[in-house]
Amino acid sequence: MLGTIIGLEEDTILVKLNINLNEFQNLVNLHVVMEDGDKINVGEITDIKDGIAYVNLLGEIVNNKFVFGVVRKPSFSASVKLISKERIPMIISVDNYEEKKDIYIGTSPLYEGVKIGFNINEFFANHFAVFGSTGSGKSWGVAHLIQSIFEKQKAVAYRASIFIFDAYGEYHQAFKDISQRAPEVSFKAYTTNTKFSESEILKIPLWLLDVDDLALLLNAEKTTQLPIIEKALKLVNVFARDEAEVIKQKNDIIARAILDILSSGKSSSQIRDQIFSILSSYNTKDLNLESEIYQPGYVRSLKQCLIIDATGKIREMELITNFIQSFLDDSIELTLPDGSFKYGLEDLKLALDFALISEGSLNSEQVYDEANTLKVRLRTLLNSDYAAYFDYPEYISVDDYIKSLLLVGNGRKAQIINFNINYVDDRFAKTLTKIYSRLLFEYAKNLDKRASLPFHIILEEAHRYVQNDNDINLLGYNIFDRITKEGRKYGVLLGLISQRPSDLSETSISQCSNFLIFKMLHPRDITYIREMVPNITNEIVKRLRVLQPGNCIAFGSAFQVPVLVRLDKPSPPPSSSSCDISENWFIDRQG
Repeated sequence: MLGTIIGLEEDTILVKLNINLNEFQNLVNLHVVMEDGDKINVGEITDIKDGIAYVNLLGEIVNNKFVFGVVRKPSFSASVKLISKERIPMIISVDNYEEKKDIYIGTSPLYEGVKIGFNINEFFANHFAVFGSTGSGKSWGVAHLIQSIFEKQKAVAYRASIFIFDAYGEYHQAFKDISQRAPEVSFKAYTTNTKFSESEILKIPLWLLDVDDLALLLNAEKTTQLPIIEKALKLVNVFARDEAEVIKQKNDIIARAILDILSSGKSSSQIRDQIFSILSSYNTKDLNLESEIYQPGYVRSLKQCLIIDATGKIREMELITNFIQSFLDDSIELTLPDGSFKYGLEDLKLALDFALISEGSLNSEQVYDEANTLKVRLRTLLNSDYAAYFDYPEYISVDDYIKSLLLVGNGRKAQIINFNINYVDDRFAKTLTKIYSRLLFEYAKNLDKRASLPFHIILEEAHRYVQNDNDINLLGYNIFDRITKEGRKYGVLLGLISQRPSDLSETSISQCSNFLIFKMLHPRDITYIREMVPNITNEIVKRLRVLQPGNCIAFGSAFQVPVLVRLDKPSPPPSSSSCDISENWFIDRQG
């Protein structure tokens, strides 16, 4: 007997100890059972003062299984004992471990020799978050967590698809040789390093991007910019394709733009110059500056008809108008690209330039400024090193592209796909993660058998990308919030790794079901965790400041109760060690 129950305060039991504390190890955080006939309660000792143990009630043991939550509190006559070693896994780990259903991630610092694990489905079928200050062991913990999936002796997670967006390029070392330990498992790496790399350069087919993707790529800020982007995409659907397929549409588009200029009321010289400008860049074999206009008795080119006479007029205005009108086709309706043909940034630039002309943006100073901002950003992207990421060598459909991400050179399935985004700035890295996340989400939504190919998207330094940003105002949604709210039913799950949880989207955090929290020091982050993380207790919050590196508190749907875990070390570890100053500073004296 540990002691006698002398009081109850809500969910705290007061136990008068009848043991010599000097003969025992520290009892705080150990578990006790309170037995009264067939009723067995389980609690955790949270504090000891003046010979009284304060025990927080956790649950009950019913039919030899632990059930979280208390229906009946123990009576004052209940016997209070430290939990037996046989019952410990039932409370804090996996009872009756099965290799295909469960996973071990570490050991208990409190109970020697007890492995800590969880049910795979309860953890990985939900969104999860890993928080911790710099140096607390987050990256090591995540590396070991993923390695543990593929270290099983009798089962292979062959159909696993784990996409890691690696902010610092840390995880390549941890997974690059995983096939040597698990021959059926393959690792695939992409990098944003376009100059010196052993990995495949990250490349996204531009034609797989939609209006929302391009709005993010061009850093659009106002909803009024979206119609311009949409118009550009509809135009690229015509201008980037073989002319024989779309010549009627192309003629109609160009003709309408020229007719708008002819009826604009501008001076003759302005009209002539703008038509010259359009037809110099946008033309067809039927409609160009050299197109022949027939009149009784003679033929002249369109360019000749645009000559201004001595009175400052374009004498053949009516003739030109009639000629241009002959290309109109009211049956034509512009549509967005469907991903069935290839185009690049240069095609998009030409389409955007024409969109600005055809929308009459030059007539509105505000529209011109907003449109010109997009134009400048697209030109900047086109002329930057980042353009290489959209220079896909050949046409590929969206389904085949996603499949290509999941295959290695020998045609085998890749289980871990690592994107090293260390070589681009934060804004562009955020855009890349959002584009890929949307592509994966849409692919999973369209599978014939829902959730048959789960995708896990792991975001290192997630606070850089999963933010309360302008997306909700611009697009009406944030892709990460959408995935956290809808992704589980399609098998698209997020893993948020962050040292600054207070900078993360509140919606995304609120949808996470499991948490591994390492040492946290910043008061703002601790307060945020207390307010935002479901089912967190004051006892957990108190422990966060004093956790040793490599130790975390794990809780959520995969864990019976919040549990302290000493995670096993990954082998090999990620490249996340701090700079060794003394090693880099000092050299041995000579002589």
